[in-house]
Amino acid sequence: MVSNPSLKARAERVRLILLDVDGVLTDGTVIMHADGSESKEFHIRDGAAIVWAIQAGIPVGLLSARTSMATSQRAAQLGIRIVSQGVGSKATEFARIIAEQGLEEDEVAYMGDDLLDLGVLVRAGLAAAPADAAAEVRAAAHWTSTIGGGRGAVRELIEVILREQDLWDDIVKGFSA
Repeated sequence: MVSNPSLKARAERVRLILLDVDGVLTDGTVIMHADGSESKEFHIRDGAAIVWAIQAGIPVGLLSARTSMATSQRAAQLGIRIVSQGVGSKATEFARIIAEQGLEEDEVAYMGDDLLDLGVLVRAGLAAAPADAAAEVRAAAHWTSTIGGGRGAVRELIEVILREQDLWDDIVKGFSA
C-alpha cells in the first residue's frame, strides 16, 4: 500500500498515534446550541480504526486546543485513554505526552489540519494531514490522506500504519472468520 520507502520506515516505527480533533476527527464544524452545549459529528470508520489500533497494541491519543464534552465522550466510547484538551501549546503538550509514555518523537504519528498543529507535525516521526488541511500543514506532512477530516482520513492513516506493521491482515481475518 505504501510505495515510499521513507514513509514505510516511519509507519513501522509508530508506537503511538496522536490526533487533533476538530478538522481531523471531525470536519471542523462545531454546532453551538442555545443552551451553550455543542455537537460534533464523528465518522464511524475513524472510530472503528481507532479501536482496531488500540486492540493491536498501538495506543491512540487526542491532542486538542479546544475543550469539548463531545470529544471526551467520544474518547471514552472508543477506549482512548490519552486525552489532552484545552492546551495552549500543542508542542509542549506533545513533549509531555511522549515523556510520560516513555517514547521518542520518531515513534509517534500525529495527524493535524491547521497551523496550530505545525509545532507537533515537525517533531512527529510520521506527520499526517487530511486532504483538506491547510496548505502549510500538507507541506509539512510526510503523508496526506485522500479524503478530508471527519470523513475517514484517520481510518486511512491507521490502515497505513497497521499494514506496514503487518497487523492489518489479522484484523481483516477477524471479521471474515
